[in-house]
Amino acid sequence: MSNKKIACDAGRKKYVLKKSVFEKEIELCKKLSKKNKGKCDWGKCKDCGVFPLLHKLHKGELIDNKDELKKIKKDVLKHK
Repeated sequence: MSNKKIACDAGRKKYVLKKSVFEKEIELCKKLSKKNKGKCDWGKCKDCGVFPLLHKLHKGELIDNKDELKKIKKDVLKHK
C-alpha cells in the first residue's frame, strides 16, 4: 500500500462512465429498490454507495454532503 495521501478530488474526471451505462445502472437500482422495498442484495438503498460512485464516475462530481446525498437518492430512487 502506498503512503501517498489521497485527496478528495482524486480521479474526478467526467464521463469515465458513459451516459448510457450510467442510466442503465441507475434504472437497475430503481427497479431493484422498488421490487425489494428499498434494498437489494448489496444492502439498503439509503446506505448504499453505488449511486455516489456512479455519479462520480459519470459526472466527475463527488457527493460528500450527507443531506445532499439523501436528497439525490430520494429524488432518483423515489423512496420516502
